[in-house]
Amino acid sequence: MLPNQIEITDSDIEFAEKYLLPPNYHFDDERKSFIKTLKTCDLHAVPGSGKTTALLAKLLILEKYLPFDDGSGILVLSHTNSAINEIKDQIGNFCPKIFNYPNFIGTIQSFVDNHLAIPFYSSKMKKKVYRIDNEVYEEKIGEFSSTFLPGFSNQEQNNAKSYLRSNDLFNKFKFTHTENGFELTYKYYGNALNIRKPRGNTRAQNYRDWSEPEKEKVKEWLIKYKKRILDYGYISYDDAYFLAFEYLRVFGKIRNLLQSRFSFVFVDEMQDMDKHQHDLLENIFFDNGNYISIFQRIGDRNQAIFDGEVKLENIWTNRTCRLELNGSNRLTSKNAEAVKYFGLDFIEIEGHNKNEDRSEIDIKPHIIVFNDRNKLQVIEKFADLIKNFQDEKKIPLNPKYPFKAICWRKEVDEDNKIALSDYFDFKIEKHKSKIDYNCLADYLMNCTVNTNEYREIRKNIINALLKILRLENIKANDDRNYTESKLIAFIKEKDNKLILLDSFNMKIFLWSTGIIRKKYQDVIREIKTYLPEFLSLIDSRKIIDKSRDFVDAEAVGVTQISASSNYDYGNVFVKGDIKIEVTTVHSAKGQTHTATLYLESFYSRGQGNYESERLKDQFKGSEVSGTALDVVKQSARMVYVGFSRPTHFLCFAIHKTRFDDNLNDIDRNKWEIIELT
Repeated sequence: MLPNQIEITDSDIEFAEKYLLPPNYHFDDERKSFIKTLKTCDLHAVPGSGKTTALLAKLLILEKYLPFDDGSGILVLSHTNSAINEIKDQIGNFCPKIFNYPNFIGTIQSFVDNHLAIPFYSSKMKKKVYRIDNEVYEEKIGEFSSTFLPGFSNQEQNNAKSYLRSNDLFNKFKFTHTENGFELTYKYYGNALNIRKPRGNTRAQNYRDWSEPEKEKVKEWLIKYKKRILDYGYISYDDAYFLAFEYLRVFGKIRNLLQSRFSFVFVDEMQDMDKHQHDLLENIFFDNGNYISIFQRIGDRNQAIFDGEVKLENIWTNRTCRLELNGSNRLTSKNAEAVKYFGLDFIEIEGHNKNEDRSEIDIKPHIIVFNDRNKLQVIEKFADLIKNFQDEKKIPLNPKYPFKAICWRKEVDEDNKIALSDYFDFKIEKHKSKIDYNCLADYLMNCTVNTNEYREIRKNIINALLKILRLENIKANDDRNYTESKLIAFIKEKDNKLILLDSFNMKIFLWSTGIIRKKYQDVIREIKTYLPEFLSLIDSRKIIDKSRDFVDAEAVGVTQISASSNYDYGNVFVKGDIKIEVTTVHSAKGQTHTATLYLESFYSRGQGNYESERLKDQFKGSEVSGTALDVVKQSARMVYVGFSRPTHFLCFAIHKTRFDDNLNDIDRNKWEIIELT
């Protein structure tokens, strides 16, 4: 069947319900409307609405028609690997065709790498990309920093390198696509590179004396330096987007080919996309309205915080066709009434979460009022309230989701300004997963940040071994660094009976199992013991030398390592049977909690310093004004994300002075006030 001939029926939806929903549960009318819609549109969904489940239902149904008669497929994109893994875990066993060509399900980065950046690089450079990864790219920048480029005098070379180092540009400058080609920009500012006096440089007078030709020489050197790194095949994530835009500029027909390849394009968590990601997708699949793909963007614009930032730029403008999911299966009716007023793009939220017997969860949002002397008692009071609600059977004794205390700011340097560290002896949190770390221990400690799945842990261990090979300058047969596939292929060739490979894989499996069981020290010790054998297997002449510091260094930011500990980091408050994880709002995004305590914190200046000052009207039931200051909008977005986490109990902590000044007249029919003494 051709894609434009497909019509999704109620019986199709019933088919999907059997795989995705508990027995006797069904999609409601607003979710059915989205599942049936097969035209370009936006879906704006409230927190806990089950939007991803509705998308999965649509994919399950469309999979029945694969392969399409015109040879096209389906493209599904999200922002993180964890989101993609969730899709694969839930429907991978039921619809295998959708995970094979011509379909593509992956992150926006993987799509850009595989379909745009790598093909364009290969066609222009007549060679393969070595690796697209920020950490490896930054390693190579350091190695190339001693490079002397032809066509420049020694003084011009020194000027450029001194400028590069003194402005902290080493890992932050990038090429940016323009209609006429490219320009070099400073990553943190996004403007065309201007040669100006470096900050904090002791030889600043040299820069003040530079002539315009000398400044132009610095620019010229930086561009050639950047091109040299690209020529070696080391590409940062930002550079991949530059190459993608260049591909579209130079070979415009690739846009038509991609639209023909993917009849359906679904982008989940659209609010997390950066502007260049949004613009690239619009360029390809919307094409100023000249599109043939069905392009659906799915997300919650009110939750646009990602990677340490609060996004205020309105890059996601609504299509003519906009659908909404207003019903939240996570929030109670009382919590939904409080949360909705903090949304910048106001949307009604219907809280559908109830007790198992379908009765209302009768817990009002609470405000804990503290003073300077008892702020360290706030989290303990939160634990006491949870215990009381458990005794009253309003919160389950063994809840499905954790209890969490969250805060915007970890710490503040100024006196008398409150942040997370003032409520709790907060220690450095887990780092999110990435490919490269600074030492062997960090690879292992960070394996379980996003998942305990074996494949993710195995990937981190393999990457640690590859890093050791790079540090020891052990190359593959093509004189390029080893990748996982090259390493496995080499071990296979070493012994065609595969005894060596079986032994290697068994070691990786046992170490991964040890990581899952949190036996970090045992695994570290076993890997260190194995390394001489490993290096000898790859190159009999090599011993542990240049990688010694990497192998022996202690993990960064780990506060406790224990084989018997349930927590890798010490950010947990425990009182009796109640365990409350303490973290930041950013790290809690996308999570579901049974109970959430939002701790107000000092942030910037302007219209008040704390959430309770900037958002007093929203606490009292007013929408955020479109003319509000940016700092107010940032605070609203942060509170919206934080307040929309709990299934049962929402709590907010505020200093008494700010409560008296701003919230003393709050509606006590909607909020319960608890004052610490």
